Formats: sequence, structure tokens, C-alpha cells
Amino acid sequence: MLTGKTALVTGSTSGIGLGIAQVLARQGANIVLNGFGDVDAAKAAFAGSKGRIGYHGADMSKASEIEAMMAYAASEFGGTDILVNNAGIQHVASIEDFPADRWDAIIAINLTSAFHTTRLAVPGMKSRGWGRIINIASVHGLVASAQKSAYVAAKHGIIGLTKTVALETATTGITCNAICPGWVLTPLVQKQVDARAAKDGVDDAEAKRRLLAEKQPSLQFTTPEQLGEVALFLCTPAATNMQGMALNIDGGWVAQ
Repeated sequence: MLTGKTALVTGSTSGIGLGIAQVLARQGANIVLNGFGDVDAAKAAFAGSKGRIGYHGADMSKASEIEAMMAYAASEFGGTDILVNNAGIQHVASIEDFPADRWDAIIAINLTSAFHTTRLAVPGMKSRGWGRIINIASVHGLVASAQKSAYVAAKHGIIGLTKTVALETATTGITCNAICPGWVLTPLVQKQVDARAAKDGVDDAEAKRRLLAEKQPSLQFTTPEQLGEVALFLCTPAATNMQGMALNIDGGWVAQ
């Protein structure tokens, strides 16, 4: 279905980004990976893929490196047809204790990077008359949690950016939408599970249940592959007239 298309997925050497990239690759897309994880292991996850797999190690907090990454996608693959803005970091602290450098880093990587990739991808998408911009926001783009001021601000900003880009590209063959996951069992979240298990003196299964019970009524984690399937749907003809949507995949978190 995506043969001949190139998908660039930021923050895709592990977790959600890798899961999305794998689903798109299974449909024939070329993939440009990005991230600071184990690159060889990430590439190995695409064994047997029909499309080509590339990698660029751009630091998503640096505009010049993002520009180099987008230029790499253009020179090596002919451009970016599907842009998945997924890269993100987190820091948890109350507002009065929140380090200013952590605020700046989270806004740069979680929000500003998506501005840079989008502004650089849109001209090529317009020239080809087709493009898909998929921003991985969060339920925290729709609701807040305490001690996550920078992350919540950035993710709310991503949804605002999504709506604006959708309006600006509505007649061009480009769509721009956001996916808003709740709890996803990534390596980052597993660390939180481990910390809770140690703190509460419970096993892994009970620590997961307690974590989910606070916010996610389904008591189930969303998987990276499920998010990949949602991203794939946004690339299908059925989603041609979906513009500026924030799709929460959250087990009922935001419904409460």
C-alpha cells in the first residue's frame, strides 16, 4: 500500500517510534529512522522489509541537525512523504522546582522539532500533491497531570500546531493529524513500573495494575503496534478528509 513512499519517523530507534516505523515498513514504505538508541538493533527489526531503511542521528533539539536530516531524506530517498513527529523526552517536577534547562530541552525536542521537520517537509509534499503529517502527541495534549508542566505545555502545543498545519494544507493533498496515546509500555514506562514495584513492595504485574488504575480505565497498556496501525490508517484513502484531528488512544483516560 505504501510502496514507493518514504516515512521519516523521529525518535524511532525504540518504543513507539520503532513500532510505528515497523507497521509502515510492512506496507512497503521506505523508512528513515532517527534516535539515540541502538541503531543496529533497530535496523534488525526490519529484516525482510521490502522498502529501504535509512538512519540519521540528528539531535532533535538542534535546528541545523534537523535540516541535515531532512536534506538526507531528500537526497537519499527523494523526500519525505510521511512525517511522523514522535521524538520526546520527559522530566517530572513541581513548577517551582522545575529546572529551566529541562523546560527548554522538553519544549525544543517535544514541540519545536516538529515545527522544523514540518516546515521542511511541506514544500516537497505540496509538489507531489500528497503527504501525511502525523504528530505523536499524548493524552497530555488534551488534559494535564501535576508535575509535568513542560511536557503538558509541549503536547498541547503540538495539537495546536497540528490544527494550524491542517488548515494551511487542507486543499493540497496533505493531511495533518495527531495521535494521543495514554499509557504505552515502552522502556521508559517500564522504568516507572519498576520504581513503583520497588516503592510499594509489589510484583511487576501489580505495579502495572496500580499505574494503570490511576488514569486508564481499560487497565490495559496501548501497544506501539496499535499506534502504528492508527498511523497506517491515517495514510489510507479512508482518512483523506481527516484534518486537524487529535485521536486519543487511551483506554478511556480522557473520557472520565
